[in-house]
Amino acid sequence: MKFPSIKSLAEGFKTTLKLYPVEVAFALAGTIAATVNVELDNINRVGESWCLRIMMAANLGLLLSLATTLYLRSKEISGTKKLILKSLAAVLAVLICAILDPYYRQSDYMRFLLLSLSFHLLVAYAGFTIKGHIQGFWQFNKTLFLRFLTSVLYSGVLYLGLAAAMGALNFLFNFKFEWDAFLILWVWIAGMFNTLFFLAGVPTNLGALDQDDTYPKGLKVFTQYVLVPLATVYVLILLAYEAKILLEWSLPKGLVSNIILGYAVFGILSLLLVYPIREREENKWLKTYAKSFYFLLLPLLALLFTAVGTRVFRYGVTEERYFLILLAFWLLFISVYFLAFKKQNIKLIPVSLSIITVLSVYGPQSAFSVSKYSQTRILINIFKKHNAFSAGKLKPLTTKIDSLSGAEAAAKVDYLVREHDFASLQTYISPNLDAVSDSIAKGKDRNVYFNRYEFKYLKTEWMIAYLKLQHYGRYGRIDTVTSMGGYYRFEPENGIVGLKEYDYILMGVGADSAALKINNLSIKRTEKEEPRSVGLLVNGQRVEFNIDQLARQLSDIKTKPNNAKYDPNDAAKLPLSKMSIVKQVKGFKVTLVVSSINFNMTNRVPEDKIYVDGYYLLKEIQ
Repeated sequence: MKFPSIKSLAEGFKTTLKLYPVEVAFALAGTIAATVNVELDNINRVGESWCLRIMMAANLGLLLSLATTLYLRSKEISGTKKLILKSLAAVLAVLICAILDPYYRQSDYMRFLLLSLSFHLLVAYAGFTIKGHIQGFWQFNKTLFLRFLTSVLYSGVLYLGLAAAMGALNFLFNFKFEWDAFLILWVWIAGMFNTLFFLAGVPTNLGALDQDDTYPKGLKVFTQYVLVPLATVYVLILLAYEAKILLEWSLPKGLVSNIILGYAVFGILSLLLVYPIREREENKWLKTYAKSFYFLLLPLLALLFTAVGTRVFRYGVTEERYFLILLAFWLLFISVYFLAFKKQNIKLIPVSLSIITVLSVYGPQSAFSVSKYSQTRILINIFKKHNAFSAGKLKPLTTKIDSLSGAEAAAKVDYLVREHDFASLQTYISPNLDAVSDSIAKGKDRNVYFNRYEFKYLKTEWMIAYLKLQHYGRYGRIDTVTSMGGYYRFEPENGIVGLKEYDYILMGVGADSAALKINNLSIKRTEKEEPRSVGLLVNGQRVEFNIDQLARQLSDIKTKPNNAKYDPNDAAKLPLSKMSIVKQVKGFKVTLVVSSINFNMTNRVPEDKIYVDGYYLLKEIQ
């Protein structure tokens, strides 16, 4: 790869400033805001908040302005109309700056990422809104993709070189470049150099791209020998797993959703990268691969709907589950389209994805509104059940409630304050939460500044204390290991366990691929997902130990942790009788001793993965 000269870089940057003045202005504003934010970190709360908002607005404004420029260029629009459209893009970015406030609402980070994704997709097709021009559309995005990779490479090399030079000055001449100087250097390289270099490579003659039939050989090799094999591996694993859960008639694991999405990403990306050469004689296999990809995606989408739906039914809707469901429907739509229609338009992929992304950001149908409503209803229903909800308000609990309900209520409060701030609960709370927030911000009895994470923690702590949930939640002072779960450990006295009653000890509870042989004994460790259990096959006899049930029993044990505040890493030490399960089968007595178990509990069900370690004790009986 030939690196450009300093002269060519300077000329390219000069041309870029003329072609993209508004985009460069947004990049500069965002870079300055990021620089100031480095200096204000954990020093000035209001300043940090505005820096974050300006950085987000600058990113979105740059993308909107670039999309507008490409649209105007494709339509050959100039003069007053051009000025109006460019101004509207800039005004929209400023409005977004006023609306987003990630310092106080963590969900605004997700809103920003969604808007940024949608505007990136808009850039992909803004210059090709006229029907047809598929070849030009593909060539344009191929150029952007390769230019992006090149700009990242150049920016990385430049930063490493300058950072090494600064380090050398520190070492040789006792300069005082601290960590923030290195961070600011990266901010300017990523914010200005990287942006200018990328913009310099954006095609200006969009119409000419329709006649460009060049195709990088390396791209085909990368797709044929990297992406397609990866997608094939994914689908084989997923189909085998789907057959397994059908045979065992068990529910799929939550992680399967990510694997299915990985298969979809690799598959769709590989098909897009080879789109222009799919009709060539030597590439006829690509059509067969495309059909099989979308066909095999359908049963996997059924698995995805099952995995997500199970967790929505148990724990309610969250943003992550909302997006999984949305992506599942989008993938179903794309699969049906490419299977049903012979004349296919690949522009449908970025256009449809950008539209549903925007729709998921704001409004009653958005991920945040649906998730907030779902989690709020669960919280209200818990308080209604315990007579602590009247006249549309949540009342502080006056009587003790069961630990599982209390823990779940505390978890919902934690989610609502963390993701949506105090405002999400003001409708259901009598005190003025703005005044409470101001009081906390002034830091009564505090002589030091506390950052936004501590600030959010203190607001959550206040809300949990107000509702009298401090004995159940992760926040606030508590005196029990909560029914949200926890970390439990068995430690034998003096580090010794008496084994005189047993003949064998088998360390570890993970499943074996093959049976272990000793004397006339055949032993194999096993695991099951639903319900979660571990066990042994002893001479063909199955011995199962229900881990879900053990977790539920342990979550009700009232054991004081070592610290006043709950620490999930602070294990509750329990006696052997609480951490062991005894089973008996023909000819054998088997005891599972759990040396440690770590889990979360929601809605009376252990949530997701239970981390368990231990060993088995076996005794032959006549």
